[in-house]
Amino acid sequence: MPDSYAQAPTKFISAAGARFAYRELGPRGGIPVVFFVHLAANLDNWDPRIVDEIARHRHVITFDQRGVGASSGTVPGTIEAAADDAHAFIKALGFDTVDAFGLSMGGFIVQDLIVKHPTLVRKLVLAGTGPRGGRNIDKVARVTYLDILRSVIARADPKEFLLFERNKAGKQAAKEFIARLKERKDGRDTAVTLSTMRTQLKAIKRYARSAPWDLSVFTGPALIANGDRDRMVPSILSVDLHQRIAGSQLVIYPDAGHGSIFQYWEKFAPAAAGFLAE
Repeated sequence: MPDSYAQAPTKFISAAGARFAYRELGPRGGIPVVFFVHLAANLDNWDPRIVDEIARHRHVITFDQRGVGASSGTVPGTIEAAADDAHAFIKALGFDTVDAFGLSMGGFIVQDLIVKHPTLVRKLVLAGTGPRGGRNIDKVARVTYLDILRSVIARADPKEFLLFERNKAGKQAAKEFIARLKERKDGRDTAVTLSTMRTQLKAIKRYARSAPWDLSVFTGPALIANGDRDRMVPSILSVDLHQRIAGSQLVIYPDAGHGSIFQYWEKFAPAAAGFLAE
């Protein structure tokens, strides 16, 4: 297995009529940790500092959803369909039990996954996300398009606006995060298209305007993290999740936005690795 996420080769596996792109690293054997990425993101959008820390002791798997990045097929129009694809992908790899790490939209998908398949996920990490029907999640599209416009005017990467606060600490953390994402030089993933993002935003709006799931079906350990100034998925929704998932742990990072785990990676990465290693 490769020593770092920046060196992990992209592999492919067929499931449910699609060819899924994925990467893996860390020691084989036991239960893997499957990562579910955020809106308009592919394999290259995971912070290598977080992935590498968890992969020191755990088998880590990241993947592109159907129609995203190098995966084939049509982008799912609902979060439920994305969860079905994720289940098919995991089963194709031969796993009956996994630990799940869901970030933002990836957290939406993970929640649908545990409701549909309550015995599949043993441990759960949810970052910058919220429950189905969560208040103001339906405003994600407006925030996304506004921040993209702001980034164009500033001639900056949109992730600097979408994931970080525009204060001194946030701006510095954003620059460092973008630099880490560029550490992989060879074998980079296929860029996410505007059409893909639009389809995912529509799926998120449907998720936001539907009735909440009963998350009490999940009885395993859960770690929930966010920044205290998340404009994409309001920070209060992490508190909501904490109340819905009995026995869960909640961490809120100060002066941080939607990408708090990237800004505070030096604290979050060992905390998440320790939680997953328990």
